[in-house]
Amino acid sequence: MESNLAQYRIFYAVAQEGNISRAAASLYISQPAISKSIQKLEESLGTPLFSRSSRGVRLTEEGALLFQHVKIAFDSLKAGEEQLRQMTELGIGHLRIGVSTTLCKYVLLPYLKKFIELYPHIRISIECQSTSHTLQLLQERRIDIGFIGRPSSMGNITFHSLGEIEDIFVASKSYMDNLSLSSSTADIFHAATLMLLDKENITRRYIDDYLKEHHIDPGNLLEISTMDLLIEFAKIGLGIACVIRQFVQEELDRGILHEIPLGFPIHAREIGLAFPSSSSQSQALKTFTDFFR
Repeated sequence: MESNLAQYRIFYAVAQEGNISRAAASLYISQPAISKSIQKLEESLGTPLFSRSSRGVRLTEEGALLFQHVKIAFDSLKAGEEQLRQMTELGIGHLRIGVSTTLCKYVLLPYLKKFIELYPHIRISIECQSTSHTLQLLQERRIDIGFIGRPSSMGNITFHSLGEIEDIFVASKSYMDNLSLSSSTADIFHAATLMLLDKENITRRYIDDYLKEHHIDPGNLLEISTMDLLIEFAKIGLGIACVIRQFVQEELDRGILHEIPLGFPIHAREIGLAFPSSSSQSQALKTFTDFFR
């Protein structure tokens, strides 16, 4: 495009007004400057754009063709400006969140309802996958923020803690009563069916390290894809499940599940918000992080 945007802006105004003096008044530009700009645009395009008369100016056939495209361009710019205004003044934006199924249900959802009520103009997309995948999407800038457990290596990820979670082992009373066990932790896990999340989950890696550190070798291992299924399988007496205390507190209080005592407690872990350190935050992301903090 050889001509500059200012020339097309003047062309657009003259075409709309059908009069150079009115276009000059609307743009706060002198009439000679308007005429000179139109002349330069016609010269650069090699064709007359207006026919002139004592009553004003009219678009030529070539001018009318150009006006169709220029109008689309300026309408698009106007729409873009309006969207930016809404983003800054009304909080309109798009937020892409990555979160595991477990943290989505037990951590994100309780907050999300209130957030949407307060900021209905922010569009939200949620991708549920493992923490490892969430970190990868953050690195690739395919999501804006992630709900994760604090990873051992942060890289260029900024992490804001939302608190701690504690892993425990639980089983139903009927399952424990049906086992003939000694009181040692090693004997319990060797005789029981131990139910853990699959190996793609960071929680599973954390528990594997715990079992290895304390020389606990499960006799029978059942891998489950989600925390919800772990909890449900434990409730119906399929085995001992490694779950997060905060997510089964009601079942513990009601006696539906019972905590397995451990000689060496599992250290609590942090969960929180993660986003790329080097990227600038959109208004929607700032609003969201401020709300959760």
